[in-house]
Amino acid sequence: MISILVSLIGGLGLFIAGMYMMSHGIEKVAGNKLRKILETFTRTRLTGVLVGLFFTAVIQSSSTATVMVVTFVNSGLMALSNACGIILGANIGTTITAMLVAFRLSAIAPIFVFFGAVMMNFIPNPTVKKSGEIVMGFGLLFVGISTMSNSMAALREIPAVITFLSSFTNPVLGVLMGFVITSIVQSSSVTVSILVVMGSMGLVDLRICMFIILGCNIGACSSAVLTALQGNNNAKRAALIHLLFNIFGTILMFVLLLMFSPQIETIIRTISGTGDDPGSLGRNIAFAHFIFKVFQVVVFYPFMDQIIKLTYVLVKDSQEQEDSEDIFKLRYINLNKLPNPAVAIYMAKQEMERMAHAAYTNLTTAVECLLNEDVSGIEKVYETEKYIDWLCEQINTYMTKINQNAIPLRDADLISGYFHVCSDIERIGDHAEDIADIVKYFNEKDVHLSNKAKDELRGMMSIVSQLMKDSLDMFVTGDMTNMKKVSDLENKTDELERELQNKHIQRLSEGACSAQAGVFFSDIISGIERVGDHATNIAFSLYNAKNRRNEKTG
Repeated sequence: MISILVSLIGGLGLFIAGMYMMSHGIEKVAGNKLRKILETFTRTRLTGVLVGLFFTAVIQSSSTATVMVVTFVNSGLMALSNACGIILGANIGTTITAMLVAFRLSAIAPIFVFFGAVMMNFIPNPTVKKSGEIVMGFGLLFVGISTMSNSMAALREIPAVITFLSSFTNPVLGVLMGFVITSIVQSSSVTVSILVVMGSMGLVDLRICMFIILGCNIGACSSAVLTALQGNNNAKRAALIHLLFNIFGTILMFVLLLMFSPQIETIIRTISGTGDDPGSLGRNIAFAHFIFKVFQVVVFYPFMDQIIKLTYVLVKDSQEQEDSEDIFKLRYINLNKLPNPAVAIYMAKQEMERMAHAAYTNLTTAVECLLNEDVSGIEKVYETEKYIDWLCEQINTYMTKINQNAIPLRDADLISGYFHVCSDIERIGDHAEDIADIVKYFNEKDVHLSNKAKDELRGMMSIVSQLMKDSLDMFVTGDMTNMKKVSDLENKTDELERELQNKHIQRLSEGACSAQAGVFFSDIISGIERVGDHATNIAFSLYNAKNRRNEKTG
């Protein structure tokens, strides 16, 4: 008996390891592309369902899909109405793993393990290595299934086990068991796949398995709910949509099963097929999972607007409005809980974009205070600069953490450049603070710039402002078409700085400008020129990362 249990546990371990290796391998190789699919093709709820189905079927994890959706909603990148479509599709896509298990591919599993090992250990190309993880994971998944099947076959010879499993017929206990086990492993695919294997060995019947599957549906929401607890109210609502859909679906199917269980079993067996082979009941269980999910999506799809409204009743806005009064906060990242690897670097980018806009606004505010000789906005500049410094520290800490984990290959190429981008943005903020210090000094010492000097600063600042806007746009969109324009603006800024320095020296020699104001004017235009340099560095960060990636794959 002990040897059977050890073999069973080992098989389960191989199955879980294989599933997660395959899932994470797909995220590393194609996580960036899959993420863009989620962003781009979810404009309508129906396309969201199809994308959610495809996405979850590929990565073999509805938990990953729903956690990504919660993250996108939390960052404001996806509306709740679009998110619910993906959630519905993910509920169908998660049935694919059990379907694969039901078709008993264990005989060819060692071939996948062999080729996966070769790809991971003997081929230097990083993409091939990560693809090897997918192949290896696929093979290990079915090696684990084969090991569990052999162990469960031995369990059939033990009368006490058969008697216990035969007596387990209570529907409520079945739902509860499915919920508890799935909440622990955080994957309905694992729980249902185990049921498929047990069914293939004749250890359980279809009726109780259908009730256990209903519990699995609710337990699968645990990952999204835990992620949403750290997010804003819309993130909580997205997770609540996932939870409510599965709760309502479970209640509906529970009642239908109590009333029409024989008829439903007949429908399932008719669709999935019946036969004398050992895997027949396993296929029935896998198809039951699939049919339940499709049925629930069809039934509740027309009522999703009402479910969304219900989430607004259950999650109020008041607390979030109170929290918004605290300026020192993060909007997109969470240092205590890292998101799914496929969106980790993307969230850092979103936070850096927010930091960059704060730095840009702070610089323009400081320059306006200088040109208008107005000190009323200086304290705001100082406060914002403290916030920018804090953001920089938080983002760097976050990126250090995610860099220590497995992230998609394209994101790994980008992250070193993002550290430099964060530093460049922080330096732009420092230059705003330097100008604020000069404004404060001018006010205390009654020092004034000449009108000519102010006009020259306005002209230079307009060029640098355009340079910053174009650079940030390139960083955010990844569009390299403005590369030459940014480079030309940077060269123009350098030339203008030299020209203004010469004009400034001429004004000093003619006595048109005070020596005290002249020293600061020279520092100001040098500082603005360096802002242009930092902005150009931001634009070129993506360009350099793409070159590094091409060198690796070339």
